[in-house]
Amino acid sequence: MPARLEEREREITAQADAAKERIAELSAQLEEFHRTAEEIRITRKTLLELPEPASPAPPPPKLPDHPAYQQIMAVFAATDAPLRARQVCEAMDLEIAPNNINNTRLKLKRLAERGILVETEQGLFAQPRP
Repeated sequence: MPARLEEREREITAQADAAKERIAELSAQLEEFHRTAEEIRITRKTLLELPEPASPAPPPPKLPDHPAYQQIMAVFAATDAPLRARQVCEAMDLEIAPNNINNTRLKLKRLAERGILVETEQGLFAQPRP
């Protein structure tokens, strides 16, 4: 009987030693989890404190290829005041005729749609201010 008790005692001691080893492994693993979680918290805090990156500026609107648009823009480059279609025609030395004024007004509207000019009030156009 004492031999059996000794054998049982050795088994329990071996199981206890194995459990201690497993506890040590799990404790080390738990410590690693805590360390990693803390690193993630620090990283998150750092990232949240960074300024937002500036969004890239949109490309400037493309001027239509027709030479009339370049002439119109030259007129606006020479003045700071908003202009009406009739004034643009006069500045381009076009005959002041309804057809010319209407064609110029349509071109001014197209430039405003593209964001190259702005229509400050109906029929009055200017270059946008930054």
